[in-house]
This record gives sequence, structure tokens and C-alpha cells, in this order.
Amino acid sequence: MAERILILDGAMGTEIQKHKLSEEDFRGKLFQEYDVELKGNNDLLTLTKPDLIKNIHREFVEAGSDIIETNTFNSNSTSQSDYGLEELTYKLNFEGAKLAKDVASKAGKKILVAGVIGPTNRTASLSPDVTDPAARNTSFDELKQDYKECLDGLMDGGSDIILIETIFDTLNAKAAIFAYLEKCDELNFEIPLMISGTITDASGRTLSGQTVDAFWTSVAHAKPDSIGFNCALGAEQLRPHLKRINEIADVAVSVHPNAGLPNEMGGYDQSPGQMANFAEEFCDNQFINIVGGCCGTTTDHLKSICSKVAGKAPREIPQSTGQTFLSGLEALSIDKNSLFVNVGERTNVTGSKKFARLIREKEYDEALEVAREQVEFGAQVIDINMDEGMLDAKSEMEHFLKLLATEPSISKVPVMIDSSKWEVIEEGLKILQGKCIVNSISLKEGEEDFISKARLCKKYGAAVIVMLFDENGQADTLERKNEIAKRSYI
Repeated sequence: MAERILILDGAMGTEIQKHKLSEEDFRGKLFQEYDVELKGNNDLLTLTKPDLIKNIHREFVEAGSDIIETNTFNSNSTSQSDYGLEELTYKLNFEGAKLAKDVASKAGKKILVAGVIGPTNRTASLSPDVTDPAARNTSFDELKQDYKECLDGLMDGGSDIILIETIFDTLNAKAAIFAYLEKCDELNFEIPLMISGTITDASGRTLSGQTVDAFWTSVAHAKPDSIGFNCALGAEQLRPHLKRINEIADVAVSVHPNAGLPNEMGGYDQSPGQMANFAEEFCDNQFINIVGGCCGTTTDHLKSICSKVAGKAPREIPQSTGQTFLSGLEALSIDKNSLFVNVGERTNVTGSKKFARLIREKEYDEALEVAREQVEFGAQVIDINMDEGMLDAKSEMEHFLKLLATEPSISKVPVMIDSSKWEVIEEGLKILQGKCIVNSISLKEGEEDFISKARLCKKYGAAVIVMLFDENGQADTLERKNEIAKRSYI
């Protein structure tokens, strides 16, 4: 990536649609007697028409791709449950990676296989029930387990890269990142990682409400090799968001847009030449390191893009600024020039009798007003604490944070999850899509406990407050404070 623009492939689904496959084609010999309609389950073609999938991979390589994506966008149990095929998750990912790897190995040039992890068809941050804002149709733990099975199959099948793409809910992506980081630990190897979000409309936000800055802040802990955007919009509409991620990201930038916006029939009309002109413009502005295509992008589009970007210099990757970044729906930057950060603590049951009463009496609408008022009066972070003897702190933390997540005027700021109980803190980390603050961890229970919790905080993508305690108690002198602080910083 330091030498040239890398070419990602185009849309597998678009190429599949050209073949006008029948229900019988999707069933193949494996599912002739299956009692659920399977037409449209493109990922299943990895098993029922493997030669077709390999030919599409091969055509994208011949068109100029350096990276080909596995046919596994919906090869997760959540999406496959629509067809009753959850048990095929590992096999679909394994065979999908194996097919692409076989094509790559015979290409005559170096081709990388990107194991694709799609977003699923559920959202961990948003309620599917307009009458119950705390309702969810999936959870962080369910998604993490689902993605673990996908990763196992993709890596066993020979993927060179993991691509978490089309991210419309950052909490889903954080579950995938957690599973990815655990897989890296298991293999004792940092698997190359690409992350690609989706800006859904002209607001410049993801479906779950985050700005470009907040999205990057929320996933940067994964230390991806690239960050970028794909799907939902065409290249022209993605331009301002691509420009912004280019300005803030200290890793490579990728883009694989749709071939314009969909027409009335759901098709895509942007010609290969038009799309390639946008790719050329992005290169000339030094916005990108990797370019490809999403919905509507054919091998012809890819050939045109290759011809336009050949010989173009890639974006220079900047050094990290070392600043502290936090996020809710919007990002908060803290550096050496920042003034005091205002933390609103009225949503703390141990510090506010009113808030404690509202939580005990289940008056959640009024409790949310307490949080909203703090933000309106200038709180840059809000502290949430449910540690009170008469409360189930874990359950209350989960419920309140789910409610808070549906209130943009509150959830725009980062949250400080405040508890003396680790299980309460961890529950909160599974609810928030942004980069929050854990308050707190310490060396009170020894180094092993401290390091374990610190590593978990990193996998969840949280900032951490370290209390200056150790096995001998609270630091009571400047010397002891320095000693514990240095010991804690690893």
C-alpha cells in the first residue's frame, strides 16, 4: 500500500444476478428435498454451485483485482436463520475461503483473499419495537459467538485478511472486533484487518447514528490495516465522508462504493467510465489506498477503475497524534490544549437522591431527563452508576443504557460506566456502540486481575480510569501515587 493503490474486487451479488439462477440452481444436489425456499441465498451457492463462484472470483482477478472477497457476506447464523441453515455457518465460511484461495493460488500473481464478515440483518444498538426502546433482537454476546464461528471458518479456509464490512451499527462491528481480537490471541498472530462502514444517507451518519469521526473512534482499538466506506451510496455521495476519514485516520483508507444510487427498479445505472472517473479523482486528491466496488459493480467497472488508477500514488498514511478520543454518536477529542472535561454525575445513584429514587421507582423517562439536562448544560461526558443496595445494578445498567442509546440528544456524548462491580461494567460495555470510559480498575486485587480487566477493556474498545490502589491499599503519598501509576501503565 505504500507503493501503489490496491484494487479490491467488485460485487459478487451483481455478478451472480447476471446468471438468472432458478430455485433448482440454489438447491443443487445437496438441498433437493429441503422444505424452505432457498432462491436468493447467494452464500449457499458456495456449496451448491462452487464452480460458478470460482469463475466469478477468477473474472475479478482477470479484471485487475489484488484482493478478492469471499462469498460469505451472509454466512453467519443470524442471517442464515432466515433459511433454517444456521448449522452451516462454519462450513459456508470455510468453503467460501477455500474457493477464493484456490483461485488466488492459481492466478499467476499475488492475490490476497479477504474473508468477508457482513453486518447480519439485526442491530444491537437499535430497538425493532417502536413501543419499547429498550428491546433488542440480538445481543453483543450472540453476535460475538456468531462471528467467532465465521472467523474460525474463514481462517481455517485460508483467508489472508479479515474484512468487516457494510457496518451500519457500530455495536455489531464491535462484537465482530472482539471475536477477531480473541482469534488473534488464539493464533498468536495479528490477522490483517480491513474495516468498512456504511453511511446511509445525506446526514453523514451510520444507521445507528454515528458521525464519521465517532465511527472511527469506536473501532480504532482494533488497529485495522485500513478503514473506509462501502455500499448505500455511490462514489459521488461518499466523497465528503471519504475526505473526512482521510483527514483523521492514521491507517490506510479504502472505498468500494455502489455504482451510483439505485434506480426505481433497484438497479444501478452508473457506467464503468463514470465510476472510474470518481476513483481517479479520489486518487488525485490522495484520499485512498484501496479502491473497489460494491452493489452494481461488474468486472467492466473494475477494469475501468484499474485503467484510471494505474500508476497513481497512494495516500500517505499519517502518524498517530497520540490524543485521547472518546465517542457517543459524536466524537470528543482531548489533548494537551484541552480545558477541563465536564463530566455530568447526576445520573449516579450514589450521588443524586433524585436519580436514585427515579431508578428505584422505574421512572425511566424522568431519569433520562436528568441525563438530557446535564448534556444541555454542558456535560461532555455523562457518568452512569447504579451501585445501590436496593437495586439490581447489572440489570438497571443494561436497561438504562439501552434507553439512553435511543435518545440522540443524550447519547451524542460519551458515557462513563461507573461501578465497583466488574460484571456491571462489562454489561455496560456490551450495550454502548461508542468509545466509553470505564470507571474504574485498579491493582487492588493484584496484577493478574488488573491485566485481565485491562485487556478486556481494550477488546471492548473502552478508555480506562485507573484508581491508585494496589494490594497494600490506597496511595497516600506522591511517591506511592507515582509508583502505582507507573506500574499500571503497560
